[in-house]
Amino acid sequence: MPVPPWEIKRELIIKVEAETDPTHGCIPKNRTIPDLIKYGLVNLDKPSGPTSHEVVAWVKKILKIDRAGHGGTLDPKVTGVLPIALEEARKILGIFLLSIKEYVCVMRIHGEIPDEKIKQVLEEFVGEIYQKPPLRSSVRRNVRIRRIYYIKDLEFIKRRTLFRVGCQSGTYIRKLCSDIGEILGIGAHMEELRRTKTGSFNENENLITLYDLKGAYDLWVTEKDESWLRRIVQPVERALKPIPKLYLRDSAIDSICHGAKLAIPGISRLNTGITRNSSVSFFSLKGELVALGKAVMSTEEILNQDHGIAANTTRVIMSRGTYPRMW
Repeated sequence: MPVPPWEIKRELIIKVEAETDPTHGCIPKNRTIPDLIKYGLVNLDKPSGPTSHEVVAWVKKILKIDRAGHGGTLDPKVTGVLPIALEEARKILGIFLLSIKEYVCVMRIHGEIPDEKIKQVLEEFVGEIYQKPPLRSSVRRNVRIRRIYYIKDLEFIKRRTLFRVGCQSGTYIRKLCSDIGEILGIGAHMEELRRTKTGSFNENENLITLYDLKGAYDLWVTEKDESWLRRIVQPVERALKPIPKLYLRDSAIDSICHGAKLAIPGISRLNTGITRNSSVSFFSLKGELVALGKAVMSTEEILNQDHGIAANTTRVIMSRGTYPRMW
């Protein structure tokens, strides 16, 4: 089984020593509250009942902002990790399509069958599977390939099976349960589901409720106490942990903010494991997210060359003029 890209351990290599001007930009954790919200995310524990769209609408109302988006739809009855990207941070939502999703599922079997047989069939679903989205889905019902990375932590109580599944984004667990029941020959259905992980967000770190968010925002507005809100709203950079990074010299940043391609002379540091056509992220030396891109060269090629285009810019995050124009 190949190692998922978000589990690859990457080292940071210095190509050229460079310094950053403290008068431009800002270390993410030191942003003002308005800027933290503008370039922030919240790791929300979605309750059972509302749609993901309704939850996003409530977040916008609480924070008094016009724009927000979520990192992967959950059905109304499904609970768990729902990253909400605020304002400018919405531009990175596409990275959640590359990330692992993990769920804890209760599956009900439609008959009596030995636990060992259920376990055997579950193991057969680890790897690439063919899946057709269920009737109640928001995408075309074409057969597609999805990867199941693991199914573990099994428990059996009468006709119910509890398991934890790590899968590729876009995998339907309801359909997975139905397919498992078909292989068992007696049928099965998903009875309960909770998402425990999506990308670098999980239920064990900074998971909050809508009530937490409301309380933290009101505390900031009424008493000017930022502490709680700073614990809840996370810098957009937090979501980029799994994506390989290229750290830019100050002199290259504004050209990237205008959509230019990233040339090798603009790179100071970079991660190992970058391959051609892979997704990459551009960071300042202060740790600010500048843009997202696609690699034109591998790590080794960038290190061994002094000229040429290293990556194409696909989505600009940082505002123009944050760093001075030097091109």
